[in-house]
Amino acid sequence: MFLNKEEFIKEYVRRSIERFGREVEEIHPTEKFFVLGEMVRDYASVNWKNTKQSIARSEGKQLIYLSMEFLIGRLLTNNLKNLGIYDIAKQGLNELGIDIHELEDLETDAGLGNGGLGRLAACFMDSLASLGYPGHGNTLRYEFGFFKQKLEDYRQIEVPDQWLRYGNVWEIYKPKHAVEVSFYGKVVTSLNNQGELKYKLINAECVRAVPYDMPVVGANNKTTNTLRLWSAEPSDTRLPKRKNFEEYLSDIRKICQSLYPDDSNEEGKILRLKQQYFLVSATLQSLIKYHKKKYSTLDNFHKLNVIQLNDTHPVLAIPEMMRILVDENDLGWDKSWEIVSNTFAYTNHTLLTEALEKWPVEYVSKVLPRIYMIIEEIDRRSLLYARSRTSDESSIRKLTIIKDSMIHMANLAIWGCFSVNGVAALHTKLLINQEMSEASNMFPSKFNNKTNGVTHRRWLLYSNPELSAFITSLIGSEWEHNAARLSDLNEFVNDHEVIERFLAIKDERKLKLKDYIRDNNGIEVNENSIFNNHVKRIHAYKRQTLNILYVIYLYKRLKMDSEFRVHPQTFIFGGKAAPSYYFAKKVIQLINQVASVVNNDPFVSQFIKVVFIENYDVSKAELIIPAADVSVQISTAGKEASGTGNMKFMMNGALTLGTMDGANVEIVELVGEENAFIFGLRDYEITNLINTNGYNSKSLYENNYWIKITLNSLVDGTFIFDDNSHFNAIYEDLIYHNDPYFVLKDFESFVNAHNRIEQLYQDKYEWGRKCLINIANSGYFSSDRTIENYVEDIWKLEKIVFKKGEN
Repeated sequence: MFLNKEEFIKEYVRRSIERFGREVEEIHPTEKFFVLGEMVRDYASVNWKNTKQSIARSEGKQLIYLSMEFLIGRLLTNNLKNLGIYDIAKQGLNELGIDIHELEDLETDAGLGNGGLGRLAACFMDSLASLGYPGHGNTLRYEFGFFKQKLEDYRQIEVPDQWLRYGNVWEIYKPKHAVEVSFYGKVVTSLNNQGELKYKLINAECVRAVPYDMPVVGANNKTTNTLRLWSAEPSDTRLPKRKNFEEYLSDIRKICQSLYPDDSNEEGKILRLKQQYFLVSATLQSLIKYHKKKYSTLDNFHKLNVIQLNDTHPVLAIPEMMRILVDENDLGWDKSWEIVSNTFAYTNHTLLTEALEKWPVEYVSKVLPRIYMIIEEIDRRSLLYARSRTSDESSIRKLTIIKDSMIHMANLAIWGCFSVNGVAALHTKLLINQEMSEASNMFPSKFNNKTNGVTHRRWLLYSNPELSAFITSLIGSEWEHNAARLSDLNEFVNDHEVIERFLAIKDERKLKLKDYIRDNNGIEVNENSIFNNHVKRIHAYKRQTLNILYVIYLYKRLKMDSEFRVHPQTFIFGGKAAPSYYFAKKVIQLINQVASVVNNDPFVSQFIKVVFIENYDVSKAELIIPAADVSVQISTAGKEASGTGNMKFMMNGALTLGTMDGANVEIVELVGEENAFIFGLRDYEITNLINTNGYNSKSLYENNYWIKITLNSLVDGTFIFDDNSHFNAIYEDLIYHNDPYFVLKDFESFVNAHNRIEQLYQDKYEWGRKCLINIANSGYFSSDRTIENYVEDIWKLEKIVFKKGEN
């Protein structure tokens, strides 16, 4: 522990010598980072120990958050500031001749996540700890993360994300808590002394699951929760008999090798299945073992534990817990189901039918034979219950878990969980009224909304210190702990001096991003241009196609119409496409080839520039988001569950250009449609067009001059550099596959929205006023509020109580 600068310096020097055998000035910068990281981790460990003891002492309920990803980014700055020791460390390092910012930049983003699902999980962990609730995350310790994105010849290339090359300073290896996870094998039955049928898996392939624990540090309190990362190692005792050891080791390593491995073939699909089961089995075995040791019974398990399933990836936890209770602890089916169905809660994150996870019966019965038997029994009993409630076979079929030789994981979650929540008001409405209407009719009390949120500490207070300091100078510091107090800014939204200062801060952040783009992309952008930011996972429904088509339209219009001019704009894209997602990868290629043409045109580049940020991650988001003028959130209405990027941009004073989709709806409700740029079809209009076959994209293409000119440029050579750089797939999808995400239908409305943006940007006072209104209303989207809603309605947690002197 160190309480002041002098103690920090003394401890830093001591650790440098003991760890590396050299004086501070002689050790490598990465070694300097590790000395600091270990000091911060150990500083937090006192609170970590006290938090664990307080939870054990209270015998209150705790949360386990199961997610395949946690996109936590870098932790050094976050942990220093949450602990309240950032200034001590900064000053101490400065006296040692070390710039803390250089050490911050040395940290690698943790390769534990990819998109909004993982970032939401990370925000929830931060809020749980900062609010003082007992909540812990569980995921896999991915050796190479998702992947590191490189751009070569304008295309995405995937290379391993070697985030663990120098180790992970925040983790603690916990081999004593290892458990064994079993795959394959054969299920045999026998009768016990009471004449009851018992099941046993024999000849299984066993893998040792070993945890690495990371502290989750609460802000300015004593709470430090745990993020547990599970890693796969060879079994201690049960090695496979039908597989040579080298093959066994190779298969084990694959389990935790990468996040979301390519599942375009059978091998990849089975690997994903094994990953999901490995996570839930290890988590549940460890949790149940601890609970039995403490309470000597599992009858009260659901009263002291709640497990939130973040999407369908961890839904195998439901049959796995049934297996542990029935097979290993001799509980009857009904008693086990009572415990299980009151333990799990499920968060749905998608309305896309193709994204609702389904597993072939063939794979599950082979890889997890006992789990498949349990799913069959859950399905059988569920159907009996459903038929006791309704005679409508079409409704019953939609609730069926196993159908068409596939296991429908969302249905398994609905039957096995006591709560099913959507993540935005519109998303939940569509779940209840359309996608899961049969289930919501049968279980109306299960369904509820929990609009997503983001931690305002990470995404405003820490990532935008200039704006944060200005806000504090206006309304005091209480907003730093209670984001709802950002509403106090409403008092200043018409103050000319305040608006002028806000715009000056925005310009400072734009200059920082300009420098980064120049240094990393070799592109000189105009800091006085409108920064349009479209950074997120690349997917057809997120409609990066619509945005780049607008850029092409501007390019063509500027080249063809001598009287046409636009206010200078910089279009900033970023995001990864799944390795096997051909369409999304072609979109990335299109963006980069358009950028090459536009940026190198002496005339057009005066008005528009296009930038693609390579390997977009949390750290780059912390640079990009504070500099944004426009937050581009243009998914097809009814397709985006919520979005969280829209919230981060809003907190930093960017105006939303978006459809009425996901959490955009709630943003507009808060700020008013006059303080955003809303365009496009509404969800009910899209439903009507689909139901009536009322949309013909080819006809629209043939009858709209600028749409035709814009689309033809995809295939006429304007942006085609060689035989491999054509964009027929995008062209045909929009015209001949009837534009499934209504890109062309919304195009004119999108152009008009941009016209409104340009017009408003000429009045910088009015622009700044609207930005301040957005910031003042952004506290609603703090993940602290979201967590409090979960706690009150679903989790029923109590805050951790420390004994006097525990600090």
